[in-house]
Amino acid sequence: MYRRSFLTRSALGLGGVALAELLRAADAQKPDPFAGVLDKPHHAPKAKRIIYLFMSGGPSQLDLFDHKPKLNELNGQDLPDSVRGGQRVTGMTAHQATLPMAGSVFKFAKHGQSGATVSELLPWTTKVADELCFIKSVHTEHINHDPAITFFQTGHQLAGRPSMGSWLSYGLGSANANLPAFVVLISKDRIDQPLYSRLWGNAFLPSAHAGVQFRSGGAPVLYLDNPPGVTEDGRKLALDRLAELQQLQADDLGDPEVSGRIAQYEMAFRMQTSVPDVIDTRKEPKETFELYGEDAKTPGTFAANCLLARRLAERNVRFIQLYHPGWDQHGNLPGAIRRQCKDVDQACYGLLTDLKRRGMLDDTLVVWGGEFGRTNYSQGKLTATDYGRDHHPRCFTVWMAGGGVKRGTTFGATDELGYNVATDAVSVHDFQATLLHQLGIDHEKLTYKHQGRHYRLTDVHGTVVKSVLA
Repeated sequence: MYRRSFLTRSALGLGGVALAELLRAADAQKPDPFAGVLDKPHHAPKAKRIIYLFMSGGPSQLDLFDHKPKLNELNGQDLPDSVRGGQRVTGMTAHQATLPMAGSVFKFAKHGQSGATVSELLPWTTKVADELCFIKSVHTEHINHDPAITFFQTGHQLAGRPSMGSWLSYGLGSANANLPAFVVLISKDRIDQPLYSRLWGNAFLPSAHAGVQFRSGGAPVLYLDNPPGVTEDGRKLALDRLAELQQLQADDLGDPEVSGRIAQYEMAFRMQTSVPDVIDTRKEPKETFELYGEDAKTPGTFAANCLLARRLAERNVRFIQLYHPGWDQHGNLPGAIRRQCKDVDQACYGLLTDLKRRGMLDDTLVVWGGEFGRTNYSQGKLTATDYGRDHHPRCFTVWMAGGGVKRGTTFGATDELGYNVATDAVSVHDFQATLLHQLGIDHEKLTYKHQGRHYRLTDVHGTVVKSVLA
């Protein structure tokens, strides 16, 4: 065969080879939808991941961490106007004839070398008191559950902003190709206020950065399993063909969300193997369940979710959000809070202890707290053994552990009646800025342009609370 004849007959074949190489090069240049937008963190991170233990409903700081002997001395007396300062209260107590101050019926003591004050409700937590950094001066702008939780999770009281986990995923990307960067776990049988999926949504960020809820029961992730009669090979073939069709759409429209949808289908396929592995705790030794508590054997409990959080952290999931509802105790607080503390106390101890013995606590930031605190006065009738507490945004307590925060410290204080912040106030945006800082992110620089404006988690507010950082 002469050279000219060869080139003529094989032109299509050579062109196909060239085209294939060009397509491969183009694919290599396409951004990974699960990758973060930052080539590297803004500064050296102290933590690689966050486990956020969100106590939905607003736990009473006055019965757990913020001991107020003066409140007990004045038990039953009306809250002075000079303390309230005309601040609004919810409609649930606004029409009470009096606002009788309610001291805690629970005993408090100092624990560990740090001398942290913790109530008798949390005996397991006291064992790790020297690992904790308490912030007793957190305050928020919102007095009702939905806007207050939304504010904590997204930086804004109204729906439509990306959640904190989505911002982290968007900034840093996924560190595990087979698992999402952001996973959500909710304790079963404790729902007293609705928790909407928008709390872990991506809003206007690319959809690849939305949180993925893992559920207890047969199907941990909805729609992940193959339908009856569909094999793994068949599913993969269908996804490949679907990806080809969507790639045509992406090329035609230039919409990056189409490429993101293709990537999410592929992630879902990989998760069919990775998710059953991560939720299968049968190989955990007996001592692990003894550490977290008997409830850790029951899927969907807070204890089981804490164990699952550790397993997800081991696999480099960046943001693991646990919700434990049930803290909205307007009445019968002494009885109800005992149940809640029993749910979480040993499990929190187990999680911190487990992370520490595995060498993971130093680079895992664990956070515990709700959307607001509870009032120092009783909602409804006050008796010697019973009282309720209304929502209180003016001051409440959260704690952090690991991830580069100061161990065994307490920051901020409230007044002697536990109604207002007395020193070192920390806003929700300050708190959010501090969490991002520990993962190497400058909260003012991680932004996303939407509808002509650059948005960020902390809106136009927030200062890193450096006093709590090691």
